[in-house]
Amino acid sequence: MNLVKPVDPVDAEDLGRVHFVGIGGAGMSGIARILLKRGARVSGSDSRGSELLTELRGLGATVHIGHAASHIKNIDTVVVSTAIRDSNPELGEALRQGLRVIPRAAALASVMAGREAVAIAGTHGKTTTTSMLTVALQKCGADPSYCVGGQLVTTGLGADEGTGEVFVAEADESDGSFLMLAPRIAVVTNVEADHLDNYGEPEAVHASFARFVERIGSTLIVCADDPGAAELVPIARARGLVVRTYGESEGADFRVSQITPDGMGVAFTVSFSESISVGGAETGGRVRLAVPGAHNALNATAVIAVATVLNLGFDEVSGGLAAFTGAKRRFEPKGEAGGVAVFDSYAHHPTELAADLKAARDVVASFSGSGRVIAVFQPHLYSRTRFFADELGAALGLADEAIVLDVYGAREDPEPGVSGAMVAGRVPLPPESIAYAPDRAAVPALVAERARPGDIVLTMGAGDVTELGPHIVAELSGR
Repeated sequence: MNLVKPVDPVDAEDLGRVHFVGIGGAGMSGIARILLKRGARVSGSDSRGSELLTELRGLGATVHIGHAASHIKNIDTVVVSTAIRDSNPELGEALRQGLRVIPRAAALASVMAGREAVAIAGTHGKTTTTSMLTVALQKCGADPSYCVGGQLVTTGLGADEGTGEVFVAEADESDGSFLMLAPRIAVVTNVEADHLDNYGEPEAVHASFARFVERIGSTLIVCADDPGAAELVPIARARGLVVRTYGESEGADFRVSQITPDGMGVAFTVSFSESISVGGAETGGRVRLAVPGAHNALNATAVIAVATVLNLGFDEVSGGLAAFTGAKRRFEPKGEAGGVAVFDSYAHHPTELAADLKAARDVVASFSGSGRVIAVFQPHLYSRTRFFADELGAALGLADEAIVLDVYGAREDPEPGVSGAMVAGRVPLPPESIAYAPDRAAVPALVAERARPGDIVLTMGAGDVTELGPHIVAELSGR
């Protein structure tokens, strides 16, 4: 296994002068931003420049492009991400000097300490649910601090320091680092097999979530519809935690029903058990979101469940949810041309692909009723492609047309025989509706050949497939 070993958190004020190795990453830059806003001295390095680095410089950080041992000077704490190799010269110099070296999650735990901490965990839906909760709390006037694994459309930020007592954080299970967090309130959206390159087997993933429950201080909120999440209920109750469930299942404390597409969004009804009080409301009510999909109805209901613990009213929270316009790379609109709408999604696991393709189908039905869904999918990681090729192909069968790119290896080296063709060959669509496109540059023209007015194109994957959206729109415009 390649899992981060938990370490005891250090109070943020005791971190001293902090240096981030890989400060340009989404998670690292967010924590750095929060520390800067709290008046800490922050420095960092990254392999290349970016807008995030420019912004951090503007907040007072010392930022270096490139890694060198000389950057570790007058530093108390060095923060590293799992992407940093042991051979990194800054890490080596920090160890030589005997400095405190902590992983990103430990730094996140430090800035959360002393706050009303809410952590959102789960194999899928973490970023969207964390973003929804953040926006809803902002609209309710709570002004939370937050650290999300993506960017909010409303602020353009993935993290910020608020004036309120609540701190909302996405809890990342991919490398086991969520076991460093100790939230008072936690949500688990679902528990499925993923990141098997780290965990080795599905049972280890489930065991990790069980250990996460041991870190929760007061309340666990879980999706009753998901078997993996539901397994955590007796564990939490045995620990004396308050447990609240949500979902479409009978007996859920927050019951979701009457889910209906609503243009580019979704509407649904939430009713809650007699033992639950949400700002004096007795039966729940109708909720409308500006983002599509039944999965987002469930994510929003998790937010409502958190609101009960934070003593917020149902009406104000549902109003805050209505103001949520999405997170970057979560069914994000990229443009429209020739009557074809193009969206981008971070979905890279079979369950995520299925949820977004069903949402795309709902959007098409709301607008034209006759349009088709064209999925452009880039598998992420050779190991995930090998583990889930069958499931990824089956999920893409929910589209009308599927274009499969080659694997985005990220941190992994290529594996013999593992390619996007493995997934394309398992898509249960007619052969003429499936294309394997190892040449990424050829994809926009391929989409333009297939798309017709009323269709939706959805680029999907955790790699650089996200860059294709504007090029597809341009190609459609030039037809």
